[in-house]
Amino acid sequence: MSPPSTSELPDRRTRKRLATRRAISLAADRLFRERGFEHVTVDEIAAAADVGRMTVFNHFARKEDMFFDRDEEGREILRNALRQRDPDISPVETLRLLAHQLVVEQAPFLQFSAASQGFVQTVERSETLKARARAIRDELAKVVAVALAECVGRDPADTDADLAAGLLLATWTVAFLQAHSAFRQNGDTEEARAIFLALVDKGTIGLKAAMAGTPYA
Repeated sequence: MSPPSTSELPDRRTRKRLATRRAISLAADRLFRERGFEHVTVDEIAAAADVGRMTVFNHFARKEDMFFDRDEEGREILRNALRQRDPDISPVETLRLLAHQLVVEQAPFLQFSAASQGFVQTVERSETLKARARAIRDELAKVVAVALAECVGRDPADTDADLAAGLLLATWTVAFLQAHSAFRQNGDTEEARAIFLALVDKGTIGLKAAMAGTPYA
């Protein structure tokens, strides 16, 4: 067998790195759900993932980042939707359509199921995770604001973009929490999805009204 080419090595290293990161995240997630976030140590996560303590910190700066390990993936999806949007479709409408697309594709961060309930309940039981969830929402709003401004050629500090992003994240947050609440009550995934999308659609109507006269609507 011939040795791997130089061009193949980075891909293999990347795959190995991502596999290790995912293994750590899965081990952490299982322990957090079983015992609660505050009652699990980094050493216990490392042992469960069969890696060293420093390997854990090489992949995650904070313990809570192991739980919210898809945070960056979500940010990139939002950025790409606006960067690649159809110029005939407004930025606000692009993001409404994205919500529908993500639900159809069953994106991991927009699933309403027994498994996702465990995620939500783990957050609800931890003040640290709730604080991090709020911080992520604020960080996402800034990401969306910059992406909105850039996609219409405005300054990244545009106040209209800040307002639009804040309203959009508030809408999606309410829709997300209400959909999970509905699933918790009746266990109906399709109804939860419908509630999420209906609230996103309703919030988008208000967002378009607020952004009337700007390139975002």
